Amino acid sequence: MDKNFRLDLSDLPKELRLILELLRSPNTENICVNSQDLLTDIDWDLFIAQTKHHRVYPILNTKIKLLDEDLIPPFVFQYLNQQYKKNTFQMLHLSAEMEQVCKLFSQEGIRTLFLKGPVLAQELYGDISLRTSSDVDFLIPIQELEQAEELLVKLGYEKDDYIETVLNDWRWRHHHVTYFHPYKRIKLEVHWRLNPGPGKEPTFNELWERKSRSTLTSSPIYLLGREDLFLFLVSHGARHGWSRLRWLIDIKQLMKQEVKWETAYKLLKSYGYHHVGGQGIILALQLLHTDFLDEMGPMLVSERSQRLAQEAIFYLETMVNLHTDPVPEDVARYHKHHLFSLMSYRQKFFFIISFLHPYPEDAETLPLPEKLHFLYFPLRPLLWAWRKTRKHALP
Repeated sequence: MDKNFRLDLSDLPKELRLILELLRSPNTENICVNSQDLLTDIDWDLFIAQTKHHRVYPILNTKIKLLDEDLIPPFVFQYLNQQYKKNTFQMLHLSAEMEQVCKLFSQEGIRTLFLKGPVLAQELYGDISLRTSSDVDFLIPIQELEQAEELLVKLGYEKDDYIETVLNDWRWRHHHVTYFHPYKRIKLEVHWRLNPGPGKEPTFNELWERKSRSTLTSSPIYLLGREDLFLFLVSHGARHGWSRLRWLIDIKQLMKQEVKWETAYKLLKSYGYHHVGGQGIILALQLLHTDFLDEMGPMLVSERSQRLAQEAIFYLETMVNLHTDPVPEDVARYHKHHLFSLMSYRQKFFFIISFLHPYPEDAETLPLPEKLHFLYFPLRPLLWAWRKTRKHALP
């Protein structure tokens, strides 16, 4: 990496700059010394909105209460403390449910790898109260999905049947299905892939062989090994534009641990994510002042990683929320372009080829009996053109 390369952060809101300074500093001395510059003309309502958007209020609560009370309005202290307590109860609630589901699946012979939620908070932060989570994500073998659904339904979960599919394209176009418990108010995301396809990624058996055991519970609960976890976290964060600082803090916390960086680099390169790994590390280094290790060097030599890191700043400048529809048209257009730029050449090839595979929209445009669905392959270009002329949204 060009040692002189610096991200252009000139358009970041002042409130976000203050948040970044709080997240960077191991203590608050720097904030106190530079309080005149950092705290002048802060819109504290926007500061709160930023902390909520980026899901960083648990960590900020521990930092900001060490500051002089004269520097911060009382309602900011109160808000962060309330959210911290609320999140702690939420994470305890999710932890109990995670252990129950894991035990049940284990008894029925379903291997489970937890991806996020309380187990990730414990692994990276050593304290489940310091990271937020609205649900529990876990990965199982694709052939176990039907059995998993039966078990979850017996526990009172309801499936969100939002996936439309034709010719089993759900297996590679999508990567998880959602279940919600109406009484416990808990959401589970059951994954069969780490990321949406098309694209090559480690098999479940490979991930299982490299798994780690969590220290959160007395009963066995497993998560990804650290090198696989790095691949998952950078690919997930990049896919969402690193639009929430929480995902970058995860990278910072993981970079503090014993990771076999040579192995991680080989893993990323074999699946076309090495430039994405570089993007994540550059953002963590320059936004959060994470310590750099020489072993990370191979991931930082690419100018492409630098360009991708700069592109991600757009999401921070405008507090982009990709999780709430409708996404503004200009943001959706930018994000679509950015997602394509993240892909390796191999991933781009398969992504383009995937447009030749029928979409559920084709079945809506021209319903055919299931035994004739193979005809959607030759009909696909015609049906696409028909929708285009009728000004329907492209799939």
